[in-house]
Amino acid sequence: MENVVLVVHLILALCLIGIVLIQRSEGGGLGMGGGAGDAMSARGAATALTRLTWIFAVGFIITSITLTVLARREANVSSVVDNMSATETVDDAVSTPVLPSGESLLPPSATDAPIAPPSVE
Repeated sequence: MENVVLVVHLILALCLIGIVLIQRSEGGGLGMGGGAGDAMSARGAATALTRLTWIFAVGFIITSITLTVLARREANVSSVVDNMSATETVDDAVSTPVLPSGESLLPPSATDAPIAPPSVE
C-alpha cells in the first residue's frame, strides 16, 4: 500500500513541477496569443493550467499526509530513551578507556620514556 502511494506521490510531484515550469510568471499561461475559441486563447490556457496546478497540488498534499500516516503506523512507538537500561548512568559512560591488554591510557611515567637517538655530528 505504501509503495503504491509513494509511486503516485512521485508522479504527482513530477507533474506539478512540469505544470509550474510551463506557466509564464506573469500569469499568461503558455505564452501563446490568439486562436479560435475560448479554450485556445491565452486566458483559457492559463485557466486550464491553473486548474491542473491546483489538482496536482491537492493530490500531492493528500499523498504526503497519507504517507506520513502510514509511516507513523509502522513506526515503533518506543523511544530511544526508553530502550536505555535504568542501571546505566552517566558515570559509567564516562569511564577511563582501557587498552585491550588491560593497560590504561594514562600518560607514560619517566621510566617509560624512550631513549634519545644518538647525536649525529
